[in-house]
Amino acid sequence: MSETSRLRVAIVGAGPSGFYAAAQLLAIDEPRFSVDLFDRLPTPYGLVRAGVAPDHPKIKSVTRAYDKTAGHERFRFFGHVELGADLSRGELLERYHVVFYAIGTSTDRRLGIPGEDLRGSHAATEFVAWYNGHPDHSGLEVDLRARQAVVIGAGNVAIDVARMLALAPSELAVTDTADHAIEVLNASGIEEITILARRGPLQAAFTNPELLEMGELERADVEIERGELDPLSAAALPDADKTRTRNVEIIQDYARRERAGKPITVRFRFLASPVELLGDGDGHVRGVRIENNEIVARSDGSLAARGTGETEEVPAQLVFRSIGYRGQPVAGIPFDDDRGLIRNDGGRVVDENGAPHVGEYVSGWIKRGPSGVIGTNKKDAQDTVDKILEDAAAGRLNAPVRDDIEELIAERCENAVSWAGWQAIDAVETAAGARSDPQRPRVKLAEWDALRSASKPRVER
Repeated sequence: MSETSRLRVAIVGAGPSGFYAAAQLLAIDEPRFSVDLFDRLPTPYGLVRAGVAPDHPKIKSVTRAYDKTAGHERFRFFGHVELGADLSRGELLERYHVVFYAIGTSTDRRLGIPGEDLRGSHAATEFVAWYNGHPDHSGLEVDLRARQAVVIGAGNVAIDVARMLALAPSELAVTDTADHAIEVLNASGIEEITILARRGPLQAAFTNPELLEMGELERADVEIERGELDPLSAAALPDADKTRTRNVEIIQDYARRERAGKPITVRFRFLASPVELLGDGDGHVRGVRIENNEIVARSDGSLAARGTGETEEVPAQLVFRSIGYRGQPVAGIPFDDDRGLIRNDGGRVVDENGAPHVGEYVSGWIKRGPSGVIGTNKKDAQDTVDKILEDAAAGRLNAPVRDDIEELIAERCENAVSWAGWQAIDAVETAAGARSDPQRPRVKLAEWDALRSASKPRVER
């Protein structure tokens, strides 16, 4: 196949889904694909860089596989290029046989309760981005002089937030936590962290390693409230999957533990739903009114939480909402507002009547919702790539009329970042990390201007 007869693919979003799809497409012998990977940030890797907890370096090592993909002769990276601002959807379709959206779900789901916008109430998504050095959130003001914090949610993001609040300075020092966050976290006055879970221990969405980590923190004891299994959950336990069964075992072990007298308490409070954030006279959060729940059986046999009408107050000067992510409409791509996802059928973008849009595909959280771990996106991407191959064989791909994306980007995006530009950023960050602490992987550049500057080639004089 000649250079001109290659099938050109634009992948929008340089997170795990985008990289997995790129690798899968580039590995195909016939038809032969070339891949251009776009991201609005100057840096690749998506939530692996901006979402994975800084004290989880082993999880971040997955980027080595992505780097291998980036080295392929038919791969190009265009960072700091934003769909809908710098390039339109139509302009991509004019230039590519396939436009593949892997843009993720970037905003938090709202609680929808009174007091949610009080000062001291934050979306976990923003807090995670802040301590991970995302340039959109480096200016977030987080007041950790609070004594009591509440994290609302029963998934790994909630656990990450609680753990980051509890880490000792020595534990933070060897991570790639952004410097601005390390300074604030080290000066924290937090003594109590309560994780509120709407349902019981069996229904919690934690993964086992993350739950176990909470019992190994240098300066935090773990407490359990309302962690005993209700009769319905106890009856369902023998049929539960291994992860949920092990979660119950870990939680029961925590409930039996004696306190070690550590300065911080991390408390798991099960069967509790927030119904109002309470404010003081100055518009700052002072507590969370919760309703106690009970587990009931639905008509289909599944278990759910139902409010009992019994309420109480949990004191808190800091609240983090961690009840899930949702996507946002971008560039006129068909969007399902109810689900917060790009409208699609198994990875093919479709209109509201279910008719496919020729040449447009989707993968990752913006396709299926925020679920699974990093590796889940590999199979998800492959499922969409299979659809692309089916459509290629049937002659159903888009028919581009131009092949001048480099010229267009040069005209529109003076600060566009190539893969070499990202490598220059990486070199600056890793060198700074080594100077800070021999064990520290990097010091992230967390400001837009700093990232742009570092991506430019230096001219030797």
